[in-house]
Amino acid sequence: MSVNGTEKRQTWSSRLTYVLTVAGATVGFGATWRFPYLVGENGGGAYVMLFCIAMIVIGIPMILVENVIGRRMHKNAIDAFSGTANGKKIHPAWKILGYMGLLGAFGILAYYMVLGGWVLTYIGSIISGTLDLSAPVSPETTSSFFTTYIHNSPLTILAYTALFVLANYVILAKGIMDGIERSVKFLMPLLFIFLLVMIVRNVTLPGAVQGIEFYLIPDFSKITKELFVFVLGQVFFALSLGFGVLITLSSYLDKKENLVKTASITAVMNTLIALAAGFMIFPSLFTFNVPPNSGPTLVFQSLPIVFSHMWQGSIFAVIFFSLLIIAALTTSLTIYEVLITAVQEKTRLGRKVSIALVLGGIFLLGNIPSVLGDNEWQNVTIIGRSIFDAFDYISGNILFILTALGCAVFVGFVLKDEAKQELNAGEKFTAIWFNYVKYVIPVLILVIFVYSL
Repeated sequence: MSVNGTEKRQTWSSRLTYVLTVAGATVGFGATWRFPYLVGENGGGAYVMLFCIAMIVIGIPMILVENVIGRRMHKNAIDAFSGTANGKKIHPAWKILGYMGLLGAFGILAYYMVLGGWVLTYIGSIISGTLDLSAPVSPETTSSFFTTYIHNSPLTILAYTALFVLANYVILAKGIMDGIERSVKFLMPLLFIFLLVMIVRNVTLPGAVQGIEFYLIPDFSKITKELFVFVLGQVFFALSLGFGVLITLSSYLDKKENLVKTASITAVMNTLIALAAGFMIFPSLFTFNVPPNSGPTLVFQSLPIVFSHMWQGSIFAVIFFSLLIIAALTTSLTIYEVLITAVQEKTRLGRKVSIALVLGGIFLLGNIPSVLGDNEWQNVTIIGRSIFDAFDYISGNILFILTALGCAVFVGFVLKDEAKQELNAGEKFTAIWFNYVKYVIPVLILVIFVYSL
């Protein structure tokens, strides 16, 4: 990054750096874990086709909404909703949207970091031989491993989760430029290399064609209005919409940057990575007759069975889970940064103190309860869900969607002409985008919200 003299705020050193960082922020478990199992549960190609449509219908317009809000003030996710618009002071109540986004970011990190702990447990167990994939294993074996070493080993999971949190701390403590930007330049190419290795291995398997057909050829009988609503919800999750990530990252964008171009590149890259994740999973599932519709356990219980049937399956399993942890790291860094930037700018505390408060607070109040909710605190429920699932549901199905709705309303009814000027994308395109965001997007988001409850 370079320093913007007038705003005294760093800006991204290049568009590529920003796009890679946003790609890292959005690829995470949303693309590598959540997207594949949702595809498997919801008809394969039908879900993929609707996902691509939804990325255009709601993804790109909403990226631009958060880009406009973030770059406009060059401030944190709370103060982005301040200042004046069209000659009038913006009411302080709009900052509630920023606080909701921060609360959602806390909620997702509360369980997200634990997922990282799960992945590290798998890597360690495969390398040590605790999970032996050198010979074919049964569904009972992988299920037993998951129960024993994930659900019923809280100290082990907490240790691996703490290790994952520590890795984030080391990078974040170096700052935006030397920390996040530099790490993303290394981690994203590494992720692409691992992704390519896994795709090549999977599509060259004997029964790969059947898996590819399931993945790419839509079964139109599977397409329902409910499915389209679910897909729209996945777009929010996949693009990290509604919890301040894009607002925060955009606050470091130079005013000369073309927002439409960066938003389009972001959406296309996210879609391609999500699609690529399917190519490294479904061909092998069909080759070894493993059902694709096993839901959230697809990655953790079904894929180890697949790897155990592969030549050098243990090596490919380690590569796969390493890919997952890299994707999770690039995402967690940017979500943490949303909270760190807000704490730092609102309290004037030093960066390292802010980092320690954010990471330590989430570990104590979020990560530990999420881990214990599967065992020691399994009788504790929140809205009828385990602690882990409650963090996921409240952040993903309520806070993110309501925050995104508020952002669209804020742009359409508060910023108005100022939003158009910030976008600066030509009179015709800007008018279409603005009216679409003002009148159509809120309706779509409300529909998603109602169906997700």
